[in-house]
Amino acid sequence: MISNMNNKIIFEDLGVSEYKLTWEYQEELMQKVIAQKRDKKSNSEAISDNYLLFVEHPHVYTLGKSGDEQNLLLNYIQLQAAHATFFQTDRGGDITYHGPGQIVGYPIFDLENLGIGLRKYIDLMEDAIIATIAEFGLEGARDEKATGVWLDTGKPTARKICAIGVKSSRFVTMHGFALNVNTDLTYFQHINPCGFVDRGVTSIEKELGEKQDFEKVKKVALQKMIEVFKGVLK
Repeated sequence: MISNMNNKIIFEDLGVSEYKLTWEYQEELMQKVIAQKRDKKSNSEAISDNYLLFVEHPHVYTLGKSGDEQNLLLNYIQLQAAHATFFQTDRGGDITYHGPGQIVGYPIFDLENLGIGLRKYIDLMEDAIIATIAEFGLEGARDEKATGVWLDTGKPTARKICAIGVKSSRFVTMHGFALNVNTDLTYFQHINPCGFVDRGVTSIEKELGEKQDFEKVKKVALQKMIEVFKGVLK
């Protein structure tokens, strides 16, 4: 599904897609936006696009450029047995897991066009996820020591429900967030999520005690992303 959100954000739901294919598609869109920015220098009326991709990946572990590969606790044979793949990426952050039942959002936004910096961009993305899970009765919050959205922040029971890792080139973003909805959390047992060894991971399903309507959560997440970013869209 592709839709143009008031000519501001082009949204595309990729359904289920392999990580590598989606990564390559993000790169393609990023380079397209960067090219539009170059054109804008010679044509003041030119506008660079903003894209938002939603996708569900098959089992995959991804490691950020500053991450430690030792935070993956499986070897190659064990990865195959778990029907999972592994990729070293160019995003920020450490290691994380993507898989069925998880909403992965990839905004390819021109931050310069939006008039915001990377920190503000991450804050807004966290705001959108906090607002999303609030619709299901969950109180999320930021953690000063780590990006993403957490439950029971600052308590021994702190657990992450949404991971965030981004890349920015010429103020154009890629990668994004991963919200656990009906995610099989046992896959997180094979890593130190985001490099942490003392914190848990959770999902909306686990917190509410029942499987969630995945499409409904996706619609809410899209709505909240649009609401949060409309204040800076030009």
